[in-house]
Amino acid sequence: MGRTFLYILLLIALPAAAQIYKYTDANGNTVYSDHSPDGVQAQPVELPPLNRVEPQAPSAPAPSSTDTRPAARSAYEVLELTGLPSEEALRANNGTFTVNVLIKPRLQAPHQLRLILDDAPYGQPSNVPILQLVNVDRGEHRLAVQVIDGEAIIQQSPAVVFTVQRVHKP
Repeated sequence: MGRTFLYILLLIALPAAAQIYKYTDANGNTVYSDHSPDGVQAQPVELPPLNRVEPQAPSAPAPSSTDTRPAARSAYEVLELTGLPSEEALRANNGTFTVNVLIKPRLQAPHQLRLILDDAPYGQPSNVPILQLVNVDRGEHRLAVQVIDGEAIIQQSPAVVFTVQRVHKP
């Protein structure tokens, strides 16, 4: 079984190493092919070497300090919360609502997003840019999002101040 699999892999790889030919067909069109047609003068095409990128070792995490924000600004150009009202109260009768995270470029592995509600971490970190808050008390709150790598804070968005309105129906 092992040899058969090896032969199949070699057969699949043969076309990738085949010679390329260039010739002009009967209609005057330039044609490139992996075989030289009979009765037509074809020129072999010399291809430049393929581009190659050497794998790089992962960089060591930056030494942790109390404020990592200045170094992290280069990691994400845009990091902000969207989906929260800025002028009126957020109506959430049960205190449950979602917020969206606008992040550019896309979140890089192994980074995760973590909400900061009233200056304290809220919920579990996630790699999904739509985050849910559950049973938030009525009143004014501050909300931000952090990009974290384990316990290290990579970057934090500006805080958004909003008001939750909860109506209790007897």
